[in-house]
Amino acid sequence: MEFIAKQMLSSKMGEVKNLAGGGEGEKKEGEEGTEGGLDPEIIKAREEAEEARKEKHRKMEEQREGMRQGIRDKYNIKKKEVVVEEVPQALPGMEGRLNKPKADQALLAQQAAMADEDLPLMQQVEKGLNTVKEAATGLFAKLPFFK
Repeated sequence: MEFIAKQMLSSKMGEVKNLAGGGEGEKKEGEEGTEGGLDPEIIKAREEAEEARKEKHRKMEEQREGMRQGIRDKYNIKKKEVVVEEVPQALPGMEGRLNKPKADQALLAQQAAMADEDLPLMQQVEKGLNTVKEAATGLFAKLPFFK
């Protein structure tokens, strides 16, 4: 009785070891573990299928972009341009620093002027009016009788 139980359990344990990869399982004749053993025709067919898939997606994206452009033209919408910021060259002595160097006043003024050009007319007028108010308030604050 013990012999039969031992035989039944040992055969099942061997199968479990083979499933887990711990045992020395026998490979079947047609079974290969790596792609290197695959037929070259299969590899070529896979590559062709991948190229066909990429071409299909490229065509679909072209169609979508055409539809987007049609909508932009219909509603007179400008396409957003992707602005790629240039990475400033590292200044001498700045190799290990995490902070970027301070911007020049001329560069800041140029960026502010470019930002002003993008604003609608009414916002430009309001911004100019606010700067005049701030300047006037600063002048009157310096006078002794307005304190």
